[in-house]
Amino acid sequence: MKFTKFGKALLLSALSAAAVLSVTSCVESYTVGYLYVTGTVTAQPGGNGIVSGFRIDHNTGRLVSINGLPVSSGGANPVRAVLTTGSRFLYVLNQGVNSLGNADCFGTGANQCQNSNIQEFAVGGNGILTPQETFFTQGLNPFRLVVDGSGNFLYVLDHDSPSSAACSLALGGTPSSCGDITAFQINQTTGRLTIVVNAQVTAANGAPLPYFPVPANPIDFNLASGFMLALSGTPSTGDVVFPYSYNLANGQLTISQNSPQVLGVSQATALSYGGGYIYVLDNEATDVPGSGATSQILPFSVGAGGTLQALTGGAVPDDPTLSNPIVLLVESKGKFLYVANQGNNTQGTNPGSGISGYVIDPTTHQLSFIAGEPFGSGAAPQCLVEDPSDQFIYSADFTDSAITGRVVDPNSGVLNNLRVTSTFPVQGPATWCLIDGRTI
Repeated sequence: MKFTKFGKALLLSALSAAAVLSVTSCVESYTVGYLYVTGTVTAQPGGNGIVSGFRIDHNTGRLVSINGLPVSSGGANPVRAVLTTGSRFLYVLNQGVNSLGNADCFGTGANQCQNSNIQEFAVGGNGILTPQETFFTQGLNPFRLVVDGSGNFLYVLDHDSPSSAACSLALGGTPSSCGDITAFQINQTTGRLTIVVNAQVTAANGAPLPYFPVPANPIDFNLASGFMLALSGTPSTGDVVFPYSYNLANGQLTISQNSPQVLGVSQATALSYGGGYIYVLDNEATDVPGSGATSQILPFSVGAGGTLQALTGGAVPDDPTLSNPIVLLVESKGKFLYVANQGNNTQGTNPGSGISGYVIDPTTHQLSFIAGEPFGSGAAPQCLVEDPSDQFIYSADFTDSAITGRVVDPNSGVLNNLRVTSTFPVQGPATWCLIDGRTI
């Protein structure tokens, strides 16, 4: 077949247009990452645990369910999950339930958690999760989980140590009880977990302890600036932070202070790390005049030996319309900070739920409210995550059994609705969420 010059020009134009449309289509529709959410099948913590998964559309933030999910979490009441470096393995911490079927687990006997474990999953190229091995902590009643930056070590916070004698050996004095941290080394080939023993403390039988004691009634813990920091206490005694030095090479934790640091708060709910600073979330009224806030944020830098040093300005009030701050997120550029408030559960509703937002001063690091906050979430948000393209922020909401998505305004920090819909249902109440940054 022969073409005239005009015909050839038309053909080349058509081919060029097709190529451009093809490239544009690929750019606008690829998955920027995966969002995983843990939860329960029923409205009660005693329900079977599940893990749901979604693909994130980079252009709209829309979530699309991953084929084959949700899957069983391998235990009861999953409360935390982490991914290792390279996103090869995902670990879910199933807190378990006590004899009454709820998550108020402490000590032994009827109040001790049953059906609690760490379930390992292999992460497939399409985001699918395949169950692997199940592991158990050395203490009792596990409820928090973190992985170090290298992806080589995983740590679990147990509410109760199995031995009161070990408490005094590690912490001094004569405490009748304490919590503990169980440390694991991660096999990078199989994902298998191996206990890291305590090289600093020897049990009465002469063997090293298989865990690291922390003060009684632990609330939360986190890795920050070379230290493992454990937040403990009760409303009647005040809350304290106890530091261990953290060895990046072998995962070992070494006591770096002789006693806990008293923070002078009474209702701490979480210990968050972001942008190089530690933030303690506290569900009590602030001393800031005229704020009217029923909760506050205490920002710290990490000093010698893991000592927390209050930043200039001290405590910052939470939004006065919100309550019970549960988790904090500093967005990837370090300009804005967001706090998820789960509110107070009253007859199936959650007044006080929402997201407060702050601008971070680039020089002093002090926080000031973003104009227009608070931002909506579902009822009782449990987590906050940012997608790998730094455009969207998601919360997973317990009472609504849903994920709420928002677009981040890069200039103001305002969280706007997604273009099509901002709410995506999940099966059963959500308890935690995390992001896998791999793209397809």
